[in-house]
Amino acid sequence: MTAPRRVAVAPLQAFVLHHWDWSETSLIVELFTRERGRLAVAAKGAKRPYSQLRPVLVPFQRLLVQLGRTPQDEAAEVHLLRSAERAHGPPMPGGAALLAGFYLNELLLQLLARQDPHEALFDAYAQAVAALQADDEDGVQLTLRSFELALLRAMGVLPALDQVTLTLRPLQGLQPYTLHAEAGVVPAEGARAALPGADLVAIEQALAAADGAALRAAVAPVRAALRAPLREMLHYHLGSSRLRTRRLMVELHRLGQQHPPAHESTDA
Repeated sequence: MTAPRRVAVAPLQAFVLHHWDWSETSLIVELFTRERGRLAVAAKGAKRPYSQLRPVLVPFQRLLVQLGRTPQDEAAEVHLLRSAERAHGPPMPGGAALLAGFYLNELLLQLLARQDPHEALFDAYAQAVAALQADDEDGVQLTLRSFELALLRAMGVLPALDQVTLTLRPLQGLQPYTLHAEAGVVPAEGARAALPGADLVAIEQALAAADGAALRAAVAPVRAALRAPLREMLHYHLGSSRLRTRRLMVELHRLGQQHPPAHESTDA
């Protein structure tokens, strides 16, 4: 009897979001994969000094990973990591951009369910990581706002940005609007951050096209005004959770105000 042929399984594209100790020599690693979404994997022996996995399983490095589970076990909570190797990609961001990268990771950990693929969001994350490597302070803020929009859209909680949510009326180009966590796009009133209708329409078009460059260009003129409403929406969907990276950013920002550095630190 002829043995069944083993079908080669293509590796998954992945980034490490977080890891924690599983045993004296092994780790549980949270991965964000393009093909299967967020996954938890057991990396056996990854803490050993000469493990091939040890220098590979680091954040912000694009990886190609192979899982040891069989197709029947795809619904399992924790998968066995068989191999991981670095794919082509930029080096790890540093300084304030590194903290911004950990903020993106924490958003994904808090807001994405496991085993729920989001290919466009994976691509947006990869673009964000690459952008953080070269961004200055303004660029970091632009990258954060662009990714927050992409994440909220992938989650299905960002309303259409080219119409008033409650009336479905198209936005007027010069009229001011804002985003509300429950009511969606509404006319801006009082001190709430105002966003011109034309800019929101441009952001909606870029999101619909999954065009990262177009999204950054559309967000750039209103990145400061987007910060407060996007933070409100994220807090609303996080519930009572508070992001550790954001608290750290705030503390560093306060420290910078007491002892002004040469360059202002990043605050998401």
